[in-house]
Amino acid sequence: MTSDRLKPVLLLGPLVLFLGLAYLVPFLGVMQWSVTLPEPGFSQYGKAVTDPLIQSVFFRTFRICLIVTFCAVAAAYAIAYVWVRGTPAQRLVTELCILIPFWISVLTRAFGWVALLSNRGLINTWLQAAGIISEPLTMVRNEFGVALGMMHFLIPFAVFPIASAMRSLDERVFLAARGMGASRLRIFWSIFVPMTLPGILGAGLMVFVFALGFFITPAILGGGRSVMIAELIYLRLFQSPDWGLGAAISVILMLIVAALLILMLRLVRPNKMLG
Repeated sequence: MTSDRLKPVLLLGPLVLFLGLAYLVPFLGVMQWSVTLPEPGFSQYGKAVTDPLIQSVFFRTFRICLIVTFCAVAAAYAIAYVWVRGTPAQRLVTELCILIPFWISVLTRAFGWVALLSNRGLINTWLQAAGIISEPLTMVRNEFGVALGMMHFLIPFAVFPIASAMRSLDERVFLAARGMGASRLRIFWSIFVPMTLPGILGAGLMVFVFALGFFITPAILGGGRSVMIAELIYLRLFQSPDWGLGAAISVILMLIVAALLILMLRLVRPNKMLG
C-alpha cells in the first residue's frame, strides 16, 4: 500500500475505532438484551408496539417534537435572515446570540426556565405584582414548558443549515426579479423561500432527530407529567427490572432516527448542514 493510500487509513482509523467502541458495541449489547431478556425471542418488540402506555408516550414524543421543530425552524429562519442579510452591527449581535447559548449547559438552561416559569417564578411574580393575573399560570410540569425548553436549546442548531442555504443564493436572481418589477414581498415568498427550501428541510429533520432523544429538559420541565420516550427508556432500564422492554424501545427509537438521518442525507448534502 502506497503512502498516499495509507494516510487516510491512519487518519480515519482511530476515529472509526473510537466510534465502534463507543457506539456500535454498546448498541449491539442493547440489541442483545432486547431479544434475550427476560427470555429469548421477540416478545418485547411485540409488547413495545402494542402496549397502550408506550404508544401514548411515542405519540406524545412525536407531537412535542413536531411542535418544537416547526417553532424552532421558524424562529431560526428569521434569525438566519438577519445574520446573513442584516447590517454588520445586526450580524454581530445575531452571531453572539447564536453562539453564546452553546457555552451554557443544557442542565443550566433547564433550571433557568424553571426559575422563570414556575408558579413562584419571575414571570408569575411580575404578572401578579402588576395585577395582570390573580393566580399563577401553569407553565412548567406540562408540555408547554417542555416544548419551550427544547425549542430554546435547538434553535441555534437550526440556524446553521438555513444560513448556509441563504448564503449560497445567487444575488443576480433577485436583481433580475427587481428589474422585472417584482415587489420585495413577492421576491421573498416566490424566490427566496423556495430557494432556501433544502436548508429548511435539513434544519427541520436535524431538529426533529435531536428532539427525539431529549432527556434532561423533559425530565426537569415536565416534572414526570410529560414523559417522553428517552425518559421512558431510562425508567425501564434503571428504575424497573424490565431491561428487555427498555432495550426493545431503544432499538425501535434508533431505527426511527436512522431512517430520518438517511432521509436527511438524501434531501440535503452534508456540506449544507455544516454551513
